[in-house]
Amino acid sequence: MQLVPDATAFISLADLANVSLDGDGMITLSIIDEKYFVAQLYFYYSAMNAGKSTSLLQSSYNYHERGMHTLIFTAEIDDRYGKGRVASRIGLSSSAELFSQHTDLFREIKHANDAQELHCILLDESQFLTREQVKQLTYVTDHLNIPVLCYGLRTDFRGELFEGSLYLLAWADKLIELKTVCHCGRKANMVLRLDAEGRPFHDGAQVVIGGNDKYISVCRKHYWQAIEQDCQHAIFGQGAKNSSDR
Repeated sequence: MQLVPDATAFISLADLANVSLDGDGMITLSIIDEKYFVAQLYFYYSAMNAGKSTSLLQSSYNYHERGMHTLIFTAEIDDRYGKGRVASRIGLSSSAELFSQHTDLFREIKHANDAQELHCILLDESQFLTREQVKQLTYVTDHLNIPVLCYGLRTDFRGELFEGSLYLLAWADKLIELKTVCHCGRKANMVLRLDAEGRPFHDGAQVVIGGNDKYISVCRKHYWQAIEQDCQHAIFGQGAKNSSDR
């Protein structure tokens, strides 16, 4: 029997297990036979500031706590916290391998696994993957039998899918939405890009690295209101609210 405080870290075992909750709400997995374990590819997606990096780091910690080994990747293009680091807004952080559009992820992971058995691959900023790299990750699960957990944005500031997100949505075994909220209380599923004056704009390159000073997550209603009406209230919820705003 195995008690798993965070089922997301081991959830790929669930299809081969009897799953139940004990009195404390812990998930109990009764593994049938680990030799029949089939790894899966997961895509945890959300708008910005939904806790993707926190979830990734917690899952990695859960593996390490049980004497297992993980390999973390993050995008080379994202240097907000320094090169080769995954960091969360609540202060958790970890070193990570870098990937660019030219990285052969299957080769990198196979080489690392040959040196030391890996039990899980965790990949942050997975929206920046290419189609070929998502395919490589399916090979990691299908041929190396290592679970892969990808975390990333679903859409950009224009409401368009990133390339990596597009193919993860198409090819992942499991899709899990991580939720955050708009200032109005609705689920925030869209991302606005802000200019230097804090006003929304809808043009420019798809990728511009930034945090809360450049991007904000809002619900669909306030996304279109901000874009079409250039409305500050739609972004930050400032000013009087009436029933139509809720």
